[in-house]
Amino acid sequence: MIVVVLVALAVGWALLFINTLRLIRPVLLAPRARPAVVIALVLALVAGSGSLGYAAYLLNVSRNAIGSIFSSGPAIDPVDGRYNFLMMGGDAGEDRTGRRPDSLSVLSVDAETGQTAIISVPRNFQNAQFTEDSPMRAIYPDGYDCGDECLINAINTEVTNEYADLYPGVADPGAQATMEAVSGTLGMTIQAYVLVDMEGFATLIDAMGGIRIKAGGWVPMSGYFDDYSQTHGMPLGWIPAGEQTLDGNQALWYGRSREYVDDYARIQRQQCVQQAMLKQLDPATLLAKFEDIAKAGTQVVESNISASQLGSFLDLAIKAKGQDVKRLTIGPPDFDASFSTVPNFDELHERVDQLLASASAQGAQSAGVADDVMVVPAAGAGPVQAAGTLPATIAAGGSLPQQPTPSDFTPVTTTPDGEPITEELLTQLKRAGNEEAIRQLVATNGQCAAL
Repeated sequence: MIVVVLVALAVGWALLFINTLRLIRPVLLAPRARPAVVIALVLALVAGSGSLGYAAYLLNVSRNAIGSIFSSGPAIDPVDGRYNFLMMGGDAGEDRTGRRPDSLSVLSVDAETGQTAIISVPRNFQNAQFTEDSPMRAIYPDGYDCGDECLINAINTEVTNEYADLYPGVADPGAQATMEAVSGTLGMTIQAYVLVDMEGFATLIDAMGGIRIKAGGWVPMSGYFDDYSQTHGMPLGWIPAGEQTLDGNQALWYGRSREYVDDYARIQRQQCVQQAMLKQLDPATLLAKFEDIAKAGTQVVESNISASQLGSFLDLAIKAKGQDVKRLTIGPPDFDASFSTVPNFDELHERVDQLLASASAQGAQSAGVADDVMVVPAAGAGPVQAAGTLPATIAAGGSLPQQPTPSDFTPVTTTPDGEPITEELLTQLKRAGNEEAIRQLVATNGQCAAL
């Protein structure tokens, strides 16, 4: 309706200026005055009608983007005072069957304060539990446990290809089933999902003008994988340690690369990229690059969040800005690396409950803990941390020790001998086949902070 009103106003102003020009009758004016009058009226026409027309155009772009990305379903209510969203990074490369989410994170937001917690689920998590009301529970009553092929990121493809009929009327059965598996695994109710296609992810970052981070170590933009030697080829390039502004292609590699390190370092970098996007997509950037961001969003984002609720979620996002994000990774440094294969669900549910309690307004006040300080749970349980902090233990006096803030680390930019780490040095080591030396030099590349 607003688009129609703006177009009508633009046309009305245009007719008004044209009629003014007719009434003035430029041919009756003094020859010297004619150009000035005509130019003034044309400029007024462009400024008035042009501005209204362009506003209508941008509003229509946003309307189309919202209609393409978000659903028309009912609004959701908070559960235990929080909104819980599953964020998936889908990869539908040419060598893959279907779209397989290689990045799984739960974004839990306090419905009043916007205090946010991120729970990262490794893609190789096994024995995922479906919720009791999930259609897939009849297929896998004891969990998704068919062996090494039953990793949690394979649920999307399997359900899409084989069990879509169990989800009549659901736009994306694979995404819905993955959401049910993550809900049952974490012991929390996840109400909606957002799936970002990684191939178009770079476009969205470029539309934002890039993201700013502090990288703890060098990250390879990995080249081809040699099946014979089971090693990666020469990297296409490197992302240096230290403060960097990443364009879309670099940000994509920064979140995907896992050469020389494990999946958990990659998860930490993915968390950092998410936080950088949330932190740096401010109103000024959004207004200045609105059209590009909106168009990029329609290419890379899919969600079952109701479009009718976007206004309230925008208000919540504004509250969340400036607050530190608490996080838990289902793997190192919060759990043993083997936990993904043989999970203890009672322990997992307890840790998730502790994290959400620390990320709620009431929980933070009762604990008396600052947002950027680790919350140490009761004895016998593992640490719940703010993003990027290191494990802590309770001091003898029972007080909570202060921990470094997420950005309080020193990027590794030199070798143990003090020689600067450069792309040339890393390339020489790669050509010499000295993979272990590279592995040691880039071991800290999981450390990252959004600037």
